[in-house]
Formats: sequence, C-alpha cells, structure tokens
Amino acid sequence: MTELDTGEHAATEPQSQTRPQSGAESPAHANRRNFMRKVFFASGATAVATMGGAGAWTALADDTATPTADGSATPTAAPSGEPSGGPGGPGGGAGGPGNQTITEEFFGLTTDGRRIDDLYTIHSTEVDTAPVIAAANAFLAGLTDTQKAATQFTVHSTEWRLWSNVDSYTRQGVTLADMTDAQKYLGTALLKSALSADGLETTERIRRINQAAGEAIGNTDSFNEDAYYWTLMGTPSATEPWGFQFDGHHLVVNYFVLGDQVVMSPCFWGSEPTSMEIDGETVTVCHEEVVASLAFVNSLTSVQQAVAIESSTKSNESMKAGAFSDNAVQTYTGLRADVLNGAQKKKLLGIVEAFVGRGKGDVAKVRMAEVRRHLDDTYVTWVGGTADDSAFYVRVHGPVVWVEVDCQAPGPLAGAYGATQGSGATQKHVHSIIRTPNGNDYGRELLRQHYLTSPHHR
Repeated sequence: MTELDTGEHAATEPQSQTRPQSGAESPAHANRRNFMRKVFFASGATAVATMGGAGAWTALADDTATPTADGSATPTAAPSGEPSGGPGGPGGGAGGPGNQTITEEFFGLTTDGRRIDDLYTIHSTEVDTAPVIAAANAFLAGLTDTQKAATQFTVHSTEWRLWSNVDSYTRQGVTLADMTDAQKYLGTALLKSALSADGLETTERIRRINQAAGEAIGNTDSFNEDAYYWTLMGTPSATEPWGFQFDGHHLVVNYFVLGDQVVMSPCFWGSEPTSMEIDGETVTVCHEEVVASLAFVNSLTSVQQAVAIESSTKSNESMKAGAFSDNAVQTYTGLRADVLNGAQKKKLLGIVEAFVGRGKGDVAKVRMAEVRRHLDDTYVTWVGGTADDSAFYVRVHGPVVWVEVDCQAPGPLAGAYGATQGSGATQKHVHSIIRTPNGNDYGRELLRQHYLTSPHHR
C-alpha cells in the first residue's frame, strides 16, 4: 500500500526531503513534516495503517471517511442533497496569515458544517487533457532524480493543502530559482497546456511585478520572480487521478485531473502593486476581476444594493477562505441571484468568468456550465465603496463556486508604490481566490468517488 496521507513522497521514491538548493532538509521543513505527521495520526487516521485493500484506498481517498470493522469506509456526505454530518461538524477556516498550517482533516467549504451530496459526479466532459498529461510527463522527465524526489507526491497527499500566498512561507517541491533554463521552459509549457493565454499572462505578470517591487524596496531575497515552487501529485495519466500545484507569493494554481475531468481550485491570484512601470511598460494584473465586480454592483438597483452591500466601510483585509481555510464555514449572506434580471446575472457570471477564464477554453466551458446550473442558489455579498477607484470586497458564494476579490491595505511592498503599510485598503493591493465548495477543492470528491467505484481499487 502506498504511504499514508501525511504529505510525504510515494514509497517508491527516495525518502529524502532534501531541497535541491541546499542539499539538506531545513529545520523549518523538517518541523512542518513532523507536525503534519502528528496531526494526521492524532486525528484518528491510524486506523488506515492496519487496513488493506479497498478499505485503505477508500479512507485515503477521503480523509473524512470513517473506517468500519471490515475495513470498508463510510463517506460522510449524505445522499440526494441532504446535509451530512451534524452540528458538531467541521469548524471554520483553520488558518490565514496568522496560522500557516493545517489543523483539521479536509472537509471543504460549507455553509453550516454539512456537505451537500450529488453535486459532483465522475462523468465524461470531453475536455482534452492529453496536452497537459504530455507536458507534465515532459516536465518530470526534465528534472534530476533529486529534484523529482523532492517534487512528486502521492495524489492523496496533504501537500495539496500546504500552499500559501505569503512570501516567507516554507514550501516543498522544486523552485524556479534552482531550475535550468531548459527546465523552466518545460514548466512554462506545463502551465501553457493548462491555462488560457490570459491565465498564463496573469501568472507571468504577477511574477514580474513581484520581482520589480522587490527591486524597488531593495529586497529581492524575499520578493523575486523565481521564488515559485512546483509539486506534482500522483503520476500523469489518462485514466488515473493526478495533478500539479504551482505555488508562491500572490500566485497559487491547483490543477487536478481525472480522465477528461479537471478541477482547477483553489487558485489564488494577487499582486502588490497591481500596476507598475517595468522597463518602460505598464504591467497591470488582477484588473479583470476588479472591473467585473464593480460592473456588477453598479448594475444593481438601490433596493438590491441595500441587500447586497453588507457595509460601506472596508477593513484592511476581508478574505474568508484564503490559505489554510479549506474547511471554512460561511452562511449565505447578501443578495440571492434568483432576484436578478438577465443582464445582471450576466454581469454576476462575469466575475466568475474572470477566474474561470484563466483555464483552458474547454475546461472553462464545463466549469461555467456547472456554475450556471446553480446560479439561482448563488449569493453575492459586498463590502466597501462602488466607485471606479473604491476599495471593496466581494464574495460570490454558491453550492459549486466560491469567489472572493479583496482590496487590501498596503503590505510589505508598500514602498514600491509610495504607500504606507497598513494605511487603508486600496485597489493597488488585491487578493483574489476561486474555490469549489462542498468537498471538491483539489478534486477531492472526484478522487473519493474514483476510489470507491473503480474495480481495480476495490
């Protein structure tokens, strides 16, 4: 049986956690691994170690499953749309900037600690995943044995959840700083196979601004274009589940693949500043979601705005489901989309499209169809002003999609654009995220169903 879901590498790979750049595991890295191991076993998952066959695979596929005496596992999600769990189910988000680690088993975003079942199924989507499979295999082939050992994890690994938008966070995998030009090219090719032209350009611009802003404040050790890490989960395959993560300051892409199904979430895009002169060119990023959000809120009637706008005062930070908040519990608030007219619904979808459109066209088409099916059950909450230059926060929250756009106060890169850190929220510092509620971030619900239904995993 492959190793337990502790975030460690596959049993067939070397057990060294050595970073390519240092040749030895850092104390912080080792401490995080030890902490994760303790969390996993303390959670009751030790039962998995004594189970074999189908029971082990099932439990590994869903770390909220409860093993039974015969080694099978009972999924927590309830059938036919009924809530699962109980009032004492998973709590709110476990993290944020002050808590950069995992303290709970994965459950997913919910409105009340109960997941809704029957939202996600294994089925054909006719998405062409062959290019991303080929690009991932080429990327792996281009790594040295040491780099590959530090980069490849099992598909059910907790490493999926160990991402952060914070610059100083200790990451695993192989960093761009330690890759050759040829290896970087293969990494870019992998992103290009998964992302649209806009998505690829967004990732490149975030990195360029990070470098230029670091130069502006004289701290390129912390802020540069190469402090981004690759990890791959599983083995690229046309039939078996796998995926990759690209993780660094203000930029996180999680990409799960199962056959022709793709789950591209959580994905985090942000920047400080959001626009900067670089080599005589104005480089702007995170503009689409800001413009789409303002277009939507200003399409509302005064009566609708009174329901949607929670407060006209914007705090320095409002995001609810950023890093380490996989299990956030957030009730529906604000304006429900079933009261919107056709034009307003289109503008609401425009906010979601700003994120979804960063994936390949066929993936985006499938995702938007999923969102539209549940649009009338989707809510929008707004905080802040509605003028073109206003700082604001918006949350689009439905059964299958969660989007947040958060204009934040100037942070550690404030000096790059003449601002004072903590001086008040601004469009010059934006954090934004897209998630898949009710258990399918990282494709976890599809992964669970795959292990339950695939004959070779029984």
